[in-house]
Amino acid sequence: MTAITRRLALTSGLAAGAASCATTPKMTPYDAVTTAPSGVFAHGVASGDPGATDVVLWTRLSLSTTDVTIRTDVKWQVANDESFSDIVADGNAQTSAAQDWTVKTLAGGLEPGATYFYRFKIGDITSPIGRTKTLPTGSIDQARFAVLSCANVPFGFFNVYDLVARQDDIDAVLHLGDYIYEYGRDGYGGAAGKALNREHQPVHDCVSLNDYRTRHAQYKADPASQAMHQRHSIIPIWDDHEVANDTWKGGAEHHDPALNGDWNARRRAALQAYYEWMPVREPEMTPTAFFRSFSFGDLLTIAAIETRLMARTKQFEYSEIIPTLQTPEDIEQFKETVLWDETREMLGGAQIDYLDRTFRNSVASGQPWRLIANQVTMAKVTAPDLTPHVTEEDIAALEKEWKPARAFIQSSALELPSNFDAWDGYPAARERFYDLARTAGDDGMIVVTGDTHTWWANDLVDRDGNQMGVELGTHSVSSPSPYNKNFLGGKGAEYALLTNQKNKDVRYISGEHHGFIHLTVNRTTARAEYRAVDTIETPSYNAFTKVAFDIKKSNGSAAFDGTDGLTFKEGFLF
Repeated sequence: MTAITRRLALTSGLAAGAASCATTPKMTPYDAVTTAPSGVFAHGVASGDPGATDVVLWTRLSLSTTDVTIRTDVKWQVANDESFSDIVADGNAQTSAAQDWTVKTLAGGLEPGATYFYRFKIGDITSPIGRTKTLPTGSIDQARFAVLSCANVPFGFFNVYDLVARQDDIDAVLHLGDYIYEYGRDGYGGAAGKALNREHQPVHDCVSLNDYRTRHAQYKADPASQAMHQRHSIIPIWDDHEVANDTWKGGAEHHDPALNGDWNARRRAALQAYYEWMPVREPEMTPTAFFRSFSFGDLLTIAAIETRLMARTKQFEYSEIIPTLQTPEDIEQFKETVLWDETREMLGGAQIDYLDRTFRNSVASGQPWRLIANQVTMAKVTAPDLTPHVTEEDIAALEKEWKPARAFIQSSALELPSNFDAWDGYPAARERFYDLARTAGDDGMIVVTGDTHTWWANDLVDRDGNQMGVELGTHSVSSPSPYNKNFLGGKGAEYALLTNQKNKDVRYISGEHHGFIHLTVNRTTARAEYRAVDTIETPSYNAFTKVAFDIKKSNGSAAFDGTDGLTFKEGFLF
């Protein structure tokens, strides 16, 4: 009998192999959570970056004055109960137009591993009541997280946020970036936003401080976003769209100095607005040094990394690389020398040193797991050859949305990475990261990743073929996937299957259905449930679990141990 392996060709055709969850039982239909508050606290409340005895609390006052000489006192309270009969901490914070009337305070003196309720007051006006949790200490058996990314107002309703708000068992939300998008109404998502009456504010690309403040305000005004923030503490990292598409330390693909002015000024404006509008602790080194860690008792440490603005070398562009690859020797030299240039950086020395200490401390303390909050795909993913599968019409249509489309299709025939913006564009930097994990003795590394608007389950393997851990990639809150069946002229699902078949490290991939990962970490195992919604085109939706993956330690590293919900063909490829 011939063994069936995940590399076996699919004899029934690629198009028929698109992932389907039609047989997956759906959860009870939900409607959008309560209408967003109005008045002074129109942007709700939020908490984030929890510690064992403190947590950042956030709100904003909707005041019309722009007089920066006026400062307003805001009272905050933290209680053990939602009725605030047992207040355990309180204080006053000041705000003004200079900080866009946002309020951030570090509420301290709290107990580890406890659930609290908080609110703000100005005069007789009280904010909505938020719920938050501190980090546990000592011995714990389990932690649960909601892992999500990529919320884009024009592309649809934030039903994924609504669904996360309804999870009562979440210890923290890990938001992996693209919390906002910087495009104007004539850019990415413009047509969809007009159709859904969810167009971006301001109408143009975000460049100035006021632009970014206005955009953050729009996202924080969304009722589903407010519900998520109100119910759960958030641990966010940024990706590129918090500033501009495809950022690196010296610029961005979506930054033209002739149109957008000085890059450093734009980046400063974007980061100022980010720190004003997000419930996070601000770094002591520089504004771009936004990396930190969170310890959950004796179970795990979360390392929240920064790969965009502090150290990243400029990405390779398909349109620039392809013309230089004229011979087989050119291609080989690019793969082995140019791509593997040791000077190409993602994390930078300061962050490598920090992560080395973090990993060593975690391992030395006996924690069985390290959870890496990461922006872009870490696994090795070689592009499948798309040239036999797409027509000139397909390419022309794709070019309207993505200028490098033709060069990408051409590059797919050359055994090159599918995404130079991901860790595949920086393989030497990835090996340095693996080296620090290996040296620290890490045998329990789980990487959670956003950015691609696609579900992934990947093995992480170093250059020598050693298993380093696993990667769980979450779909988006609303941004569209390049692996969705409607992409590439209706061939997006085929692209996903080709990618799965081409890459042994890719165990699962799907562009269908927006959602988040419900990740449960126990002492010896972990389970990742990919929870999805059936639509983002209306604020009413059905929710269901698309697939699930079990993880355990095997041969000295985290590895996949079982699955639920895969289709017949997905099971072969897994």
